[in-house]
Amino acid sequence: MTTPTPDDAPICSARGCRAPATFQLRWQNPRLHTPDRRKIWLACPAHRTSLGDFLDARGFLREVVPLPGSPTLES
Repeated sequence: MTTPTPDDAPICSARGCRAPATFQLRWQNPRLHTPDRRKIWLACPAHRTSLGDFLDARGFLREVVPLPGSPTLES
């Protein structure tokens, strides 16, 4: 079970997940968006792969980066 986050903390974009987000999944639908536009889903460590796989299977995933301020950033 994941720990809920404070109301103002970024949370994972996975349905029903309330865990703190630590990654940004930057994606783009080439049929709808210009090449320089990126949409962002947030992911916790538990959902980073499944959300990324969903986007990648459609050819939408462009990059995965640590969420600024998250503990995944190296000091």
